[in-house]
Amino acid sequence: MTALDWLLDSDPSIRWQVLHDLAGAPADVVAAERARVATEGWGARLLALRGADGQWAGGAYFPARRVETPDDGSQPWTATTYSLLQLRDFGVDPDSDQMRRCVALVRDNCRWEEGGQPYFTSEVEPCINGMAVGLGAYFGQDVDGVVTRLVREQLDDGGWNCWGEYGAVVSSVATTINVLEGLLAHERASGGSAESKKARRRGEEYLLERRLFRRKSTGEVIDPAWLQFTFPTRWHYDVLRALEYFRSAGDPPDPRMAEAIELLRSKRRPDGSWLLENTHPGQVHFELEDGDGQPSRWNTFRALRVLQWYENGTRP
Repeated sequence: MTALDWLLDSDPSIRWQVLHDLAGAPADVVAAERARVATEGWGARLLALRGADGQWAGGAYFPARRVETPDDGSQPWTATTYSLLQLRDFGVDPDSDQMRRCVALVRDNCRWEEGGQPYFTSEVEPCINGMAVGLGAYFGQDVDGVVTRLVREQLDDGGWNCWGEYGAVVSSVATTINVLEGLLAHERASGGSAESKKARRRGEEYLLERRLFRRKSTGEVIDPAWLQFTFPTRWHYDVLRALEYFRSAGDPPDPRMAEAIELLRSKRRPDGSWLLENTHPGQVHFELEDGDGQPSRWNTFRALRVLQWYENGTRP
């Protein structure tokens, strides 16, 4: 079985994207497979876990029933934000009647734990606001006000930090990647503004100046965990997630990401797959794969489409 066959022998949420991004399938075949995401497999299972008010686990970022944070620093991934992020990663059709009703309920009923703000308006942390912008753009909600806030909160070094509200002046790559993904999604959906486009380009430079994982000052690896790939990424950063962002942006590959690409290539196994390496601990609705150290369809698919973009210059 080839790697492509292995990827196609999977859930509709992977299969339709493989057909679209790697196999070059006809548009009607892709559309038919994508329509199954909300009615079969993981997508249907996740949608069935919503409450009557449209929320998952009764909360925006955390479940309504909070428990003490475990010693391993994990957090629950079952509330509305991470459930919607999962559906977006699955590629559920945002224009379907089912998803329009779902997102309308979130808009009307979901409030941020930090200050009780409506879901598609800003709370205080840029990392979370970046997620909200990405979700709002994907699901057709007005998030212009959140984008304006994010542009205003960009730090002098070009990135963002969730602790900026409390005086942080040096950016965080984890916060920055979440904001960049949100700004790109907003730009794609609405055209963006001159200010938001400029902010996004500055944020890209922040990552590229560090070759996606090295200190600008010394060239040392900033965090070895970033060299391990996982899915879902949650709020965390890693090199594959950064490469996926640049692939999605669609520009020609920058020479400064060459080392990150070589890292990606080095992790390809003889059978053509990539492993799941660094699952972020915490309560989940259900598992998608077999665990760390095992072949990962998600990482394999994501890696292959990054390499396709890098090697062939194809736009996503």
